[in-house]
Amino acid sequence: MRLCATCSVAHLGLFLSLLSLSDCLQVTVQPDKGSAVTVSTDLPADQCAVCTVSGVNDTQTSCHSSLSLVPEEEVTLLFNCSQPLEQAYNVRITRSIECKTDSCNPTMGEAQTSFLTEFRRTFVWDIKAPEKTVVVLNILGDGLNEMSQPESCLDGWMYSVAHPKPNNKVQTQAYCRGGSVTHLDLINGATVSLQVEPKAEVVSVLFQASAKPLVGRTMDISIESGTTVVITRNPEEPECNVCSADGPDPTCHATELTLTKSQNTSLEFSCPKPQDVFSVYIKKKIECTKDSCNPATGAVQPDLFKDFRRTLTWDMSVPQKTVLSLDFPGDGLKEISGPDKCQDGYHYSLSTTNSQGEVKSKAYCKGGLVSHLDLLGKTTMTVQVPKEGELDSTAFTVKAAPRKSRMMSVTPDPDTIVTISRPTAEPDCTMCVDKEPNQKCSPTYFQLRDARNTSVEFSCPQPQELFSVEINREIDCTETSCAGDIVQAESSLFPDFNRTFSWDLKVPATRAFRLDFPEPGMRQIPKGENCPDEHTYTIVTYLRSGPAIIGKYCKGGTVTTIQVRYKGRMLLNVPGDRKLEPLDFKLSVGPETDMLAIVKVKLPRGVSETDFVTANYPDSFPDDQQMMWNFIVPGMHNYTVRFRDHTAPECLNKEVMVKYEKEDKKVTQLTLTDPQPEHGQGNVNMSLFNCETNKTLQGLTLAFTVSVMRSGHPVLCTVDLTKKQGVSLQLEKVGADPYCEMSIDSVVKQKINVAMGTKASLSFLDCPNEDVRLTASKDIECLNLNSCSVSGTLLTVPKLDSCLPMPLHSFTWLLSIPEHGTVDLESPTGSLRQSLPGQECNGSVSLHVAESDGFSIGDFCSKGIIRKVQVHANVSVTATGIDFAKKRGPFLNVSFSEEISDRIIYRVTPKMSDPALLATPNWPQGMKPSTTVSWIVTLSNRYRAAVQFLNVSQPKCGKSHTGIKVQTLGSKEEMFSRREDEKKEGELTVPESFYLNMSNCLPEEGHFGAVTKVVLEKKTNLLAIALGIAGALLFVLAVLAVVCYVTKKKKKGQMKTESSIYITKGNIFRPGDRHFSKARSDNDSHVYASIDETMVYGHLLPDSSYADSMEDRFNGMQVDSYQTFTGPSDRGLPVIVEPDADPDKDQYKAFLEPSETFIPSRPRTPIDRQDSLGFQDRRMVDNELYTFKSTGEINTIRLSGVDLEPEPPVDE
Repeated sequence: MRLCATCSVAHLGLFLSLLSLSDCLQVTVQPDKGSAVTVSTDLPADQCAVCTVSGVNDTQTSCHSSLSLVPEEEVTLLFNCSQPLEQAYNVRITRSIECKTDSCNPTMGEAQTSFLTEFRRTFVWDIKAPEKTVVVLNILGDGLNEMSQPESCLDGWMYSVAHPKPNNKVQTQAYCRGGSVTHLDLINGATVSLQVEPKAEVVSVLFQASAKPLVGRTMDISIESGTTVVITRNPEEPECNVCSADGPDPTCHATELTLTKSQNTSLEFSCPKPQDVFSVYIKKKIECTKDSCNPATGAVQPDLFKDFRRTLTWDMSVPQKTVLSLDFPGDGLKEISGPDKCQDGYHYSLSTTNSQGEVKSKAYCKGGLVSHLDLLGKTTMTVQVPKEGELDSTAFTVKAAPRKSRMMSVTPDPDTIVTISRPTAEPDCTMCVDKEPNQKCSPTYFQLRDARNTSVEFSCPQPQELFSVEINREIDCTETSCAGDIVQAESSLFPDFNRTFSWDLKVPATRAFRLDFPEPGMRQIPKGENCPDEHTYTIVTYLRSGPAIIGKYCKGGTVTTIQVRYKGRMLLNVPGDRKLEPLDFKLSVGPETDMLAIVKVKLPRGVSETDFVTANYPDSFPDDQQMMWNFIVPGMHNYTVRFRDHTAPECLNKEVMVKYEKEDKKVTQLTLTDPQPEHGQGNVNMSLFNCETNKTLQGLTLAFTVSVMRSGHPVLCTVDLTKKQGVSLQLEKVGADPYCEMSIDSVVKQKINVAMGTKASLSFLDCPNEDVRLTASKDIECLNLNSCSVSGTLLTVPKLDSCLPMPLHSFTWLLSIPEHGTVDLESPTGSLRQSLPGQECNGSVSLHVAESDGFSIGDFCSKGIIRKVQVHANVSVTATGIDFAKKRGPFLNVSFSEEISDRIIYRVTPKMSDPALLATPNWPQGMKPSTTVSWIVTLSNRYRAAVQFLNVSQPKCGKSHTGIKVQTLGSKEEMFSRREDEKKEGELTVPESFYLNMSNCLPEEGHFGAVTKVVLEKKTNLLAIALGIAGALLFVLAVLAVVCYVTKKKKKGQMKTESSIYITKGNIFRPGDRHFSKARSDNDSHVYASIDETMVYGHLLPDSSYADSMEDRFNGMQVDSYQTFTGPSDRGLPVIVEPDADPDKDQYKAFLEPSETFIPSRPRTPIDRQDSLGFQDRRMVDNELYTFKSTGEINTIRLSGVDLEPEPPVDE
């Protein structure tokens, strides 16, 4: 073998001179004995050839497209081709295996391994054997794998076996190496071939051949009674006889054998594998009466001809007006269309024949939802089973019953017409309305008009397969309104029938009726297309020329409103197997219009294309009519109109026009062939005007597309926070619009933070204001208590840059305290209220207070009972729910004070009018572990408090205990103390101002929280009553003494010239007495020896009842002078009740000793007694009416805690 890179022209002569530059190969070969070798090419002779080279110096050549070689004769071949040689030539090496009844020659399937390995080779063995002889080829090495379809094998080896068939037909089966097939059984005329790819290695011996007499197969079968078995061979299959050995003379058949006897039968097949050539049909009959069937099951012999292809058939006969019911066990059946096939090979078919002889067939596969079928008329059930297919002993059960009718009770809505109809009277099914004697029947059509309960009876069990229902309602509108605003489809009528809901709509002739569709709108579809949810809406208008279809629509689109002139119809088509999910549209009276219809379209944001068609499309648009589309284009978007398809009519009068009207009233008039608007902005109305057309020709049609894309004009804003101390901004995308882009300094982000003291360039592209949330915060830090403002800081919202397009959503103040400090929160309006069940914050301002770690303290608003909140932690205050453009504060007054021993302290003054609710921080969740919180509750001395623990959740403590304690101010003893493992009382009465303290443990599970209710009650003053009684007795004794004294004087006066008069009412005096000899300016009557404090502070008391009791005291008497008692007065003296001492509101005393609290004690700064707020100089009272009454030494008195607290406000 040699490659002839430079082929000699002398070798090839004129033939090779015709070839272009090509591949060339010269090789010398010698076929083996008994081999017929053919070398060929499929390419044309001017491109490729195989030549023999001979003569002196290889000077003689003979070239051909196909060349046969002589066995055992050496020959030199020259291959020359314009294509690659490997793919251009095929080599076929054929041998014969001749067999007798018991042997074959040769016995080995040998291959000439080194013969022309450069080309694709096919080794072929022709099998020759006597009749009724089987040739067995035992595959050496790896077995074979049967291929369902001819494919290339991965290793380049592909076997092929050709079995002869009658009529000179051949059945071919392909194999690859590496499978379970180890031998092949062949008959005379079979061919075995092995095709190998170029350069693939081939072993020298591939299989071993042997022969044996053909032995048929014998089967013993037993056939049940009433069963017919037909064994059939396809004439195209190899010849094989079947014989029935019943009796002394067997009956043999070449193509078909029918067995009907119910006995054991022996069958003999003349071929070893009759299952490959025969099919078995097993037929049974089931006879049914009107109420039963015999047999009642589709019985099966599972093992009868199991390895054959079987077809089982049951013929079921029933009387007229009888329903046949089939029930399928197991997984049920699944209906399929005609051309579909079952993957597992089990194929069910069902055919029914009605009284008119019409046959209906359905096909099923295993594994579905169909487990029960009701059938009418003669029925045939057929099951096709693959080879070796498993079957249950019962394929189905069958029952018969008199044909049932279907009774329905319907109640149409008022002004509703229900029409039941079908196109033909077949199959037999009649509908009857009402009952005898007023019953009316019809086989095809009936209408229900009365709004009453009506019985409808169908004489067939499944009328929904035959009849359809139309539910129509007429709605007439006036100039201003319609009978029903919201139009709904009645879902309870005929739910399993094919239904058409229709509404006939009518308004005054010059007006239009308006249909508004809820989100997400409607989408127009062309004629012939169906909606995905099978709910198809159609709008029709009635013209003098006839009805015109405005369009067909599906749910989910851009069309929001359709206005149709004068009179029309709205239809909704729903199939019977679909649950009704209607779109409830709103009907109203539209404006006067000349338009046939006006379609309002809200185009979506982003990039989109929406298709539209004209009325009646693809049929002609009505003559001399106009139609408008009102396109709402989203901001920052461009629109383009493109006509996809149109036909222009022949106009007899006027012209076809398209007009575009912008919001600024600018009108553009175009023809159908003009370029339509591109990259327009803003809303636009598109109107189509038709002319009077020649109706014998094609009319006006138009299908167009409106595309939308973003305009790409961002909103720019430069934010400058360098002059806004401590202020930072946060922006976050909260909308679902994927086309919204916001960036900071040209970097696109989902969240933007503008840090305090910086500048930033912001950009917003196609971002609606509602899709971006703007929040801001401000840091307020107190580094040292001495340097912080004593009067506090008011929390107000600074004015932000006006270029920000979106409103401020919330503002947060971050309050930081020094190490040993406390932040104090007070309302600028006087008091705060915590939002709790029963006392929610319903106003416009809501303040959320939380610790720096996010732990919530609560939500607060103004006008409550909380005078101050003190927190020993860094705190954030967030204002939400406010229009910051109108209200910027102040919302709170913040100050900083010395460290408190609790985490949080509330200073509370309850009101008489409403119960006070005190909730632990983070209610209804629990307090922080190992923290305490206190309430300083201030009461007037005239009130006491009823304390109730309404809602207490206790944890399982891992360390320490929870505690609830109540202690009056100034007292060292606790009135109430309970842990989590102790039972608490439901109510506690506290007589004066008090502390309420709650402490949390370190919980293992659960949390600690509580709501406490405080109700004020008036005190009953027993001491005042006792003193009043004693005073009354003293007064009586004084009166008696005066009477006695006057009587005695009267007797002595009779002896004197000077007389006096006793006046029993009024003041007692003697005319001659001069008790006040000086004028007021000359005497000291206005200097007070002592003064009652209630007289000084009486004008400050909010209790009007006390002032009313003092009203007459100030009539006719100098109240600033001291009057000696000279006799009984004409009115009783008021009883002055000294007020109890008020607590010291600025001094807080912890419930627990320092060792018992969670916060370690800290050193206190000692102060002198005279500098302490707990002492006061008796020489002076801080009041404008008081002056020093002595110049003595400092005389300090201890003030009780109650003395410092004001009385609570009492709401009227």
